[in-house]
Amino acid sequence: MPNIEVNGVNLYYEEKGSGKETVFFAHGLLWSHRMFHQQMDHLSKRYRVIAYDHRGQGQSEVKGPFDMDTVASDAAALIQKLGGGPVHFVGLSMGGFVGIRLAARHPELIKSLVLLETSANAEPVENLPQYKTLNGIVKWLGVIPPIASKVMHIMFAESWLSNPANKALIKHWKTELSSNKRSITGPVDGVIYRKGVEDELSKISCPTMILVGDEDVATKPEKSKYIQMGIAKAKLHVIPGAGHSSCIEKPDEVNRLIGEWLEEMG
Repeated sequence: MPNIEVNGVNLYYEEKGSGKETVFFAHGLLWSHRMFHQQMDHLSKRYRVIAYDHRGQGQSEVKGPFDMDTVASDAAALIQKLGGGPVHFVGLSMGGFVGIRLAARHPELIKSLVLLETSANAEPVENLPQYKTLNGIVKWLGVIPPIASKVMHIMFAESWLSNPANKALIKHWKTELSSNKRSITGPVDGVIYRKGVEDELSKISCPTMILVGDEDVATKPEKSKYIQMGIAKAKLHVIPGAGHSSCIEKPDEVNRLIGEWLEEMG
């Protein structure tokens, strides 16, 4: 699938399926569009589905700046170039940071918003020392196995990681993490030093659904509750046994919830 130049950067995206409605997927930090492969397979039977890599991640160009306002502008330009919207935008973690900004600032592009494991707030101060240390090591050594192992416990529920049935999946996604280049430090800085957008929640008028794993330690469930309280008529679902990557940990449940949501929006 192609790379496309938008907002001064080349972004990689994949497109699957067809239909009157378009669903856009935006991934979390340290991942790529591939984290949504099960959702793309499921939803492409009825919808046009697009998933892309943020600048500096996956197969997209490594080119700054990497702040969340710029990354959100990338997404707006990409939607416009690939059909103009409005689209159903699904964002996980960092992708959710983008989704909130898009829905508040470009309402004409967003028909509905689905937010997974995300936050409207700046990164909690207590997280910064740990994340800065990890990012410093990555800058010099890359995402070496000890770093990848540590990050896995941020990205996934402990109950999921400790389940022997997930051994192959755990190995696969740990390999995905380790494939990040040292240049990932730019996007990491963009996330950990982001500004809060609490005051923009009230500007979101499109239908909004929020999903969060009950074991998410990166953006805890109360962050999702805060978003729900800030967006008129937003719906919140807590997914048992999921952490910060529910689309990987509980794909059937996430597929069901998003599928039912899209039917409701139809």
